[in-house]
Formats: sequence, structure tokens, C-alpha cells
Amino acid sequence: MELDRASTCCFTGHRPGPQLPTEERAKALLRGAILQAAEDGYTAFITGMARGTDLWAAEQLLEEKEAGLSALLICASPFPGFENSWGDRWRLRYRRVLQAADEVIYVSPAREGNGVYQVRNRWMVDHSSRVIALYAGGPGGTWNTVRYALKTGVPLYILRDEEETEEIEAETEDP
Repeated sequence: MELDRASTCCFTGHRPGPQLPTEERAKALLRGAILQAAEDGYTAFITGMARGTDLWAAEQLLEEKEAGLSALLICASPFPGFENSWGDRWRLRYRRVLQAADEVIYVSPAREGNGVYQVRNRWMVDHSSRVIALYAGGPGGTWNTVRYALKTGVPLYILRDEEETEEIEAETEDP
């Protein structure tokens, strides 16, 4: 499948934890971002398939597709077997999303150190013209993805739990 970057966006965000709102609230924020992106002409959505934001975004997109939204779900998993060390509940959710996806891409053939996650994150940004982030601050993979989007000029939409979304245009400075 050839992706049209102009109509493709991707998700980034934290894993479940104190920096994120509840799953229900996070999915509501992601639903709003998905519907806004669709209204803005986006037809393909890439998720990195990590626990938390990535899987919630994929599940929410699948719900919207069931309700009639015409969109593609592309799963950009870092490597085959990425989910093998997770608990049963998350592994089941991961595998359900993979089965329902329009396309599954393994960005690397195998886990080759932690750099494989950065390769996946950059791949997603490089194939998107919008990044939707559920980001509350702090270092980590989400921070690296946010910085990379800004560095490469990809518009960034940071979802806030206070019911507002912040659009950040590319800058040369760190956010």
C-alpha cells in the first residue's frame, strides 16, 4: 500500500500511567482528534502499537470506522513479537487491532536494541503530515517523537485533558 503523506496522520503518546488521563478520557480526546482530522481530509491513520495511547487510538479509530468513518488504520509495529512480554489483556488487544488493521508494517525485522522504537517513531512521522500527541511532558519516546516532528516541520496537535488541543507549528527550538 502506498501512503499519501498529505492525507496521513499518526499518533504518539504515553503508556498508561499517572501522566495520562483515564482510558475513557483519553479515548474521548482521541475521538475528537480523529474526527477533526477526518474533517480536515485525513484518510489514513498510523499507530505505533504500544500499550496506552497507541492502542487506544487504534481502538477508537476502529470504533469510528464501524460507525461509518471511511479511514485506513495502519499499524506500524516496531518488530514481530513486540507484544510478547506483555500481560494477557494487552496482548489480546494488540492482536485484535492487528487483525482489524488495513495494513500492518513491521518497521524492523527483529528487536535490535531500544533504537528500534526510535526507528518506528521516525517512520511514522516521515509518512505523516500531522502528528496527534497525547503528551503530558517529560522525557521518553513520546518526547523524542514530538521533537522529531517539530524538527522536520510536521504539524503537531497536542491533546490536553482540559478539553483543548494545541497546534504547534514546526520550530527550531525544543517545545
